[in-house]
Amino acid sequence: MIHYKKITSSLLLGVLLLTSFPLTTNAEESAKNVAIDINEHPLLSVPKQFPSQFAYDSGIEIAYPENGVKGVYLTAYSAGAPKRMAELSEFVTSSGLNAMVIDVKDDVGHLTTDVKSENEIIKKSTKNYIADPESMMKNLEKNQIYPIARVVVFKDTVLAEAKPELSFKRADGSVWKNSNGDAFVNPFSKEVWDYNIEVAKQAAKMGFKEVQFDYVRFPEGFETQSDSLTYTRGDYKDSELDEVQQRVSAVTDFVEYAREELRPYGVEVSVDIFGYAATVPEAPGIGQNFSKISENVDVISSMIYPSHWGSYFGIAKPDLEPYKLVQEYMKVENELLGSLKTPPKSRPWLQDFTASYLGTGNYLNYGAPEVSDQVRALHEAGVDEFLLWDANNSYTPGVEYNLK
Repeated sequence: MIHYKKITSSLLLGVLLLTSFPLTTNAEESAKNVAIDINEHPLLSVPKQFPSQFAYDSGIEIAYPENGVKGVYLTAYSAGAPKRMAELSEFVTSSGLNAMVIDVKDDVGHLTTDVKSENEIIKKSTKNYIADPESMMKNLEKNQIYPIARVVVFKDTVLAEAKPELSFKRADGSVWKNSNGDAFVNPFSKEVWDYNIEVAKQAAKMGFKEVQFDYVRFPEGFETQSDSLTYTRGDYKDSELDEVQQRVSAVTDFVEYAREELRPYGVEVSVDIFGYAATVPEAPGIGQNFSKISENVDVISSMIYPSHWGSYFGIAKPDLEPYKLVQEYMKVENELLGSLKTPPKSRPWLQDFTASYLGTGNYLNYGAPEVSDQVRALHEAGVDEFLLWDANNSYTPGVEYNLK
């Protein structure tokens, strides 16, 4: 059963109807105004400033951290293992951190827990790595750990194989996959949008206070593949925009649409984005435009792991200089966000892993000094929110996370 704070569904409908129709004593003028209002603003559209008292109440009460979100990433395997989850919860609460980003829809496209959706593909894609989500959410509430649901959007082998028409197909009709064997679904497809937003809505109902969309983009190198693939352009097929701008529009429009759809659920909306997207007008092949995405989210999380940069910002080997890399990146991001009318919160992803794959002489063993350097560089740039990434969820003790 759906519960709403202090208001029933029928009363909410009445409120929306009243706010859509102007009060006037002139019947003819009123009729004209009504026609104009209906045309310009759909009768049941969600107000941009959706009243918080009308938002969906999951029953899980976890406040946004007063000193900003400082969190770690958890796989569903970690979150679903009671002993491991207890260890990570203790680490977070004892070290000055306050948040967890938990996989709800993973990089393959599996739902990691039963999100109670009626969508048949979602049901079939559910793995139940987190077997007792209610208990998990209650423990997060008890410890006041801010929960963020990670939803991987367009990288989705499961959905692509279930419905190839929502993906990119080769000439022989097979689903295109990258060199790692991963398939992507089509950002031009509204059906794909709604599929992922359904997951996000169900995560909000579970008690997650924020939905973080990841892989909000076309596949890397898509511009070199697109001519040989078959896929729909949906509403963009008759667009006068060139191919690059069509991709940018599709990605940006998804983010805007998702945020509107999630307003009644009272959750923050965040998006992960490549760090280099902030350093170029736009990343043309994948369709990410840093400023346009930022204008449509509550939080922007650039992935600025030092190991993921080549020679950049005048730094020959960025993994060896975590402080300088973050310092130089933030100069660019702060300037971009400062130019926006309503900038989102900046909450970058930081590196808490060792990138030995870079080869001898190109990487450092990351420990407390290297993680601390990244946090310090952020703080000096005026940003005190961040997320830590380690695929194994083995986070470094002894880091000073709160520098205020």
